[in-house]
Amino acid sequence: MLLCNGLGAPPAAWPQVTAPDGGFRVVSWSHRGLGGSERPADPTRVRVEDHADDARAVLDAFDLPSAAVVGWSLGVNVAFELALEQPDRVRAVLAVAGVPGGSSASVFAPYGVPRRWRPSAGRLGSRLLPVVGPLVPVLVAGLPPWQQLASLSGLLGPAREAAHPAALYQVLQEFSRHDWHWYRHLALAVAEHPPLDIAPVRCPVTFVAGSHDTLIDVADVRAAARAVPGSRLRVLAGTHFVPLQYPQAMAAELRALLARAPGVP
Repeated sequence: MLLCNGLGAPPAAWPQVTAPDGGFRVVSWSHRGLGGSERPADPTRVRVEDHADDARAVLDAFDLPSAAVVGWSLGVNVAFELALEQPDRVRAVLAVAGVPGGSSASVFAPYGVPRRWRPSAGRLGSRLLPVVGPLVPVLVAGLPPWQQLASLSGLLGPAREAAHPAALYQVLQEFSRHDWHWYRHLALAVAEHPPLDIAPVRCPVTFVAGSHDTLIDVADVRAAARAVPGSRLRVLAGTHFVPLQYPQAMAAELRALLARAPGVP
């Protein structure tokens, strides 16, 4: 499968999927200028469409005519760009904590920010990335909401699944090395990605959303799921970092999706 990861996230953010004994063959890449990848000579070449070009290049490099595609956050945009442009290369899509374009209108929904103000609020919030970026987003978003931690069901559910210190440490290490001024440049480019019409997508699709996600409005994920015939939607009591909070659920949803995908062993 092809992993279209969240912006600047390492494969370790998917503990049960990328583990050597997980049962999946995963190929992926680092976004332009992050994770050891070089910055493009043209700094404007960081649009979602450019990341989709990289996704195709990865498939070509591993001699994969097609693959199931897993997208998280920015990766959801990339996955659907690929599915629309070259449907023969995408056998299935697992779309986690993301929407197919128009993400700038999704931010801060749990805080009650009106939709018309969200793009401006997102740009304003991005100015803090160089200051708080190295630690706060992952430390806060990678843990279950306090309401979950304070309840018995939380301790038995997402809190238990979030107990992956080795994976969290690797994600923190990766994020701590980012140039956060460049990261903000990439994030602003993602925010300019317009909404996609995904109704033509015919491969099996599963959407997963976190009910406490501050970056993606669950209502927008529901709307995207309704746009794709036969798609599945699962909402978990989590944040934007649901792959770290619910690694077992991610692996289970992926296996169920692959069972629906034609030509996937």
